[in-house]
Parts: sequence; structure tokens; C-alpha cells
Amino acid sequence: MDVSAEQVATLDELVDLAQSVQRSITSMQAGLDGVLALASRWAMEAAGDVDEVDLTFRSVAAELGAVLRVSDRTVQRRMSDAEVKVDRFPVVWQAQGAGRISAGHARVIVDAGDYLEDPAAREAYSVRVLEFAEHESPNRLRPIAARLAAQYQARSLQERHEDARQKRAVWVTDVPDGMAELGVRGPAVLVHGVFDRLTAMAKAVDADASACEDRDAPEDPRMLSQTRADLALDLLLTGAPAGHDTPDVLLAAISGQVSVTVPVLTLMGAEDAGTPAPELDGRCPIDPATARLLAGAATGWDRVLTHPITGGLLAVDRYRPGESLRRHLRARDQRCRFLCCGMPVRRSDLDHTQDAALGGATEEGNLEALCRRHHILKHHTPWHVEQLPDGLLEWTSPTGRVYIDQPPAQNTVTFTDTDPPPDTEPPDNPWANPPPRHLTPF
Repeated sequence: MDVSAEQVATLDELVDLAQSVQRSITSMQAGLDGVLALASRWAMEAAGDVDEVDLTFRSVAAELGAVLRVSDRTVQRRMSDAEVKVDRFPVVWQAQGAGRISAGHARVIVDAGDYLEDPAAREAYSVRVLEFAEHESPNRLRPIAARLAAQYQARSLQERHEDARQKRAVWVTDVPDGMAELGVRGPAVLVHGVFDRLTAMAKAVDADASACEDRDAPEDPRMLSQTRADLALDLLLTGAPAGHDTPDVLLAAISGQVSVTVPVLTLMGAEDAGTPAPELDGRCPIDPATARLLAGAATGWDRVLTHPITGGLLAVDRYRPGESLRRHLRARDQRCRFLCCGMPVRRSDLDHTQDAALGGATEEGNLEALCRRHHILKHHTPWHVEQLPDGLLEWTSPTGRVYIDQPPAQNTVTFTDTDPPPDTEPPDNPWANPPPRHLTPF
């Protein structure tokens, strides 16, 4: 690379600037951790009664989440993490505040040493690991921190493993282009055993495909990792849980369920750039071919009629009798209507805005979807909600701040004033030119 001295000097200045900005960001993140830790302490002190601690934390987290524009669940986790860092690892927090290490370094150090119960051992561990953290990246620091923490740990690995098993979990992360990631945390022996079995099965499938080449069988184009992923999903969706099934084998009969919204034009085969993509549970787009396959295999679906100009919800009907109001609200709300919450409506409650026991009517203008967490928050904390026209919810926080939550936009086709007006006369074939709508298989 042939560059001039001036270009080298410019690059040097950019590197210095990047380092300075990064230190400022790191310091501000440490400052926010301090604020969140103080909020956590305030919630603990304000609760008074042990039974009120959880609701108080939820209320405080909801207030912070509203102004930070993130889910209150996320804020509550960050409050807990910040309190651990500030109270249990003050040396690490101070190093982050001074810009000596990043938030990623601090997270690695805290995660590795979180099980150290003796304050003196934690401080000694923190000082020792910081010597490496200032010169290593977070990913290189992780094994170093684990080894150092073990040197200050009085408990055996067996004891620590028993505690760690309590954190086993499964989670889903949405990624672009109609895809998602499934994560599993469990005992290392079992997780690696699962991966090894999937790998062996994938190789067997590949070997079988190779053996079939002489019989003019179609070639399997999948790579090993793709076959492994297909096998994992196949087993999880159709396999029997042998280790957990009931004596009458009821678990094996349970199948997975999803809710998909599909614009009617997509069902008719339109896939141009102007056609809205099908959506899974209001969370992420999915490919049209999968959406059409699900719609065709569904035993029934809701039809959602929308305004051709605004896209607003007009009505919901079904080809079989059912609970029309519930279907209408599920289609309108799509997810929990508390601020920043994305819990799907199928996992939420239908709540009366004005309590039914106090005369609140069971009608669209007095009902909204709330997940169980925020349903409880509404009834047992100072948070208050009023429903405005067009499904708008006006939330008032304990500090008096007012926030407006709008129902999600419908996944539909809309038209502008420049579009040709719809036919005023009904066509001979009612399906030849259907009104804008989308379908929700179940």
C-alpha cells in the first residue's frame, strides 16, 4: 500500500479520535449503569413490603423503559446487571467509567466472577483480571477470566454446576429475511451430545445420498451444516420426548402452532416489491411460499378487512362461527399494548381498560391485549391507562408522564389518491377484483 506521510498522519488522527470516542461511550455506559443501580436500590427501598418488591421493580422499569424506548423487561434485566456490577464489582465499574475497559470487558469479568461470594476474593480477582483486560479483547479475556476466577473460588466445580443448571433455557432471536435463531443453554455434556448426534445423522444422510448416485437419484445440494439444521428442526417438531413423556404418551401429541398474516395478493401469487410480505406473529417477515403452504393447510383462518386508503382495520370475519370480538381485537392489537412490549397477542390477556367490575363495557373501545406481566402491572401499580379513539392507549406513569401507544399498522395493501378508483359496480365474479385484505391462518 503506497500512501503519503500526510495520509498516514490523517489515519493516525482518526485512530486517536476513534479511541477517544470509544472511551467516552464506555464512560457514559458506566454512568448509565450507575443510574440503573440507583433506580434498583430506590425500588427496593420504596417497596417496603417484601410482597411489593417485584411490582415496584416492574413499575420503575416501565418508567425507565418508556423514556429509553426499550422494553421494561430489558430495563429490569439491565437494572439487575448494573446493580451486580456496581455493588459486587466496584473496581471493574470504576475501570469502565475511567475508559480503561469497555462494557464488553466488564461483562466478561462480571460473568466469570459472579459466583465468587467472598467480597475480598471478588476484589482480588477484579484487580488481577483487569491487568489482562486492558490489553486483551473481550473474547480473548473470557478464558483468562474463567481461570483466574477459579483460583479465588472456594466452592467445587460440582457445586457451581448445580447452580448453573438452574439457568438452563431456550430462546428465539429473529434475524432478517424470514429467518430466526434457536438458542439452548444446558449441561455441556448434553448439548455437545446433541450436536454430535445431529452431525452423525447429517453425515449419514449425506452418505446415503452419495450411495444413491448410481441409481439416478437427485443429488442433495445441502451442506453439512444445512442438513444438521434441517434434522434439528425436524426432530423438535415431530420427535417424541421420550425422557419426559407421560404414561399415556400425551406430550407426543402436542404440535407447534404459529400465527401468520398473509396479504390476499400474496395468496393470489403476487410477489412484486410493492406487495407487503407475510408476517409471523407480527414479529418478522416470512417467505411467500411458506405462507401460502400454511394458509392452504390451515383448518380455518380469519379474514381481516382493511381500509383501502388508510390501511386501518375495518372488520374481521371468519368462514366458521366464532368469537368475533376476540378475533377483531387480536387482529387490531397483534401484541401486548403496553409501552415497548412485543409479546404476541396469542400469549396475552384481553383486559378491560375500565374494569368490568366497575361498569366497564365488554366492547372494542374498552378492551386491549396485555401480556400477563403488564396486566398485573396495570392493576397493582400506579400505572393508569385510558383508551382513546382508533384504538390509541394513553398510559400515565407513576411520575405523571403520559405516553401514547398506537395499535400496530396492519399488514395490508393501501392506495393513494393517484390510484384509479375502485369499481362502483360489483363484478360478475366477486373474486375477480377483491377488496384489499389479508388473511390470518391459525
